[in-house]
Amino acid sequence: MSGKTKYLMSMGELKRKDNSIVFRNENGNNYIPIEGIREIYCMNEVSLNTKFLDFASKAGIVIHFFNYHGYYSGTFYPKEQLISGRLTIRQCEAYLNYREEIAKSIVLGIAENIHEVLYHYYNHGKDEIKTTLDWLRDDVPKLLDKELNIKQILYVEGLIWEKFYNTFQYILKKEFEFERRSKRPPENPLNALISFGNSILYAKTITQIYNTHLDQSISFLHEPSEGRFSLSLDLSEVFKPVIVFRSIFNLVNNRRIQINKHFDRQLNYCILNDEGRKIFISEIEERLNNVFHHPILNRKTSYYNAIKLDGYKLIKYLIEGKDFKPFNLKEMV
Repeated sequence: MSGKTKYLMSMGELKRKDNSIVFRNENGNNYIPIEGIREIYCMNEVSLNTKFLDFASKAGIVIHFFNYHGYYSGTFYPKEQLISGRLTIRQCEAYLNYREEIAKSIVLGIAENIHEVLYHYYNHGKDEIKTTLDWLRDDVPKLLDKELNIKQILYVEGLIWEKFYNTFQYILKKEFEFERRSKRPPENPLNALISFGNSILYAKTITQIYNTHLDQSISFLHEPSEGRFSLSLDLSEVFKPVIVFRSIFNLVNNRRIQINKHFDRQLNYCILNDEGRKIFISEIEERLNNVFHHPILNRKTSYYNAIKLDGYKLIKYLIEGKDFKPFNLKEMV
């Protein structure tokens, strides 16, 4: 895992000790140097006090909280240091005047990245998914080229995900059946993996947008609403196929995640157990921190940094009027 991200999997207490963070649990004290931490994920019951929060805030550490079921609960967001009134005004203007244009770009980005992920399996003999590949490549751009309102754009997005889910029967091992997407609660192991992976990616995107001048509450594809960082929902969408679903496919097909070992199943829900979460988190962290050559920057960067770069692309669209095209897995930009 990245040295700048700390996952707390057990119950315990976070405290300040001089210029370090101490996590105290049943095994004793675990010291965490503050200069090496960018974000903390509390995956279990963790107590802390205002003294610690003030210390974390001054260090610019974002703290994400998850509940027992692996759902994202909320984020401690340090006082914003990158504030731009001018950009916030432009963001509001874009929502009022160009929302559909930005939303279409995001949905097209989802389709292109799903196509690239699926094409790998088509190249390895999964001929059954060719119809979906052709639809993503040929039909989705035509649909999005029409004059659409936001509800129609969301309908196209829903179709994309539905057709993607329908290919799982050809990609994944049979024991990971997928009848429909269920979220709260996830009804089976595959839904549990998707929900948990999406929650981690959403939190990662919150941290990256925090390091830009963008306003987290003003979104374009998702409806802006109280109580959530809806722009993070927007920017994380195109990375779901790249990070979350590639991780799931790899873990399931290589039997690193197994139904009888890594899930807790109850009457009407299914969740990853502690061992399953650790395996999944490790896979997602590895993918996020993998580096690739960025053809425009002409240097190596990570997929995690690509999320923040998408934020910068949106800023250039808002301030300079440059086209907004989210991360593209094929072009690596």
